[in-house]
Amino acid sequence: MFHRENICRPKSNVAAIPTATNVNNARRMALATAATAALLALGAAMALVPGHARAGEEAQSSFINASGAEIGTLTVNGVPDAAILKIELRDLPPGQWVAFHIHENGECDAQGGFKSAGGHFNPTNKSHGHEFADGPHAGDMMNQYVNDKGELYAQILNNAVRFDGTGETDIHGKAVIIHAGADDYKSQPSGDAGDRIACAVIK
Repeated sequence: MFHRENICRPKSNVAAIPTATNVNNARRMALATAATAALLALGAAMALVPGHARAGEEAQSSFINASGAEIGTLTVNGVPDAAILKIELRDLPPGQWVAFHIHENGECDAQGGFKSAGGHFNPTNKSHGHEFADGPHAGDMMNQYVNDKGELYAQILNNAVRFDGTGETDIHGKAVIIHAGADDYKSQPSGDAGDRIACAVIK
């Protein structure tokens, strides 16, 4: 006499056939995984490329005048292969154009008329001025206008310098100087811009 529970049923040797939906889902997952891995690898590689390692860095410092009083702020932002300088100043000679340069030394000695900042930042040994054939210096920038209240607000992109900690044109530790007069863009060595009336060190 046979008992039902003792009957062994043969197992099928036929594997389940994948459906089109399962295949498409697997492909999508594989593609998504590959794309994620590629993006992570690209990000790691870009972090090692000079000019990208610290792009987006920001630093802020104060401007002082010839009396040593704080009269505004300087903000520097690093962008790929360039820098943006934002200046906000008050108590300047009103209603006139003034020169605005990056200088080679990060020193702002008010008692010495800011001479400690040295000459214009010029790592590529060019002549001064946008109107001079062999110019300009990397630190040469366009004149800025002071309004009737003695205030100056400006944002300047300088693509001759960088702010990422790499290369000879990096401006960490340099100074920004405001002059009493306008730069004529051609007189050597500094554009006949007059006295140095404000200074800030780029941190």
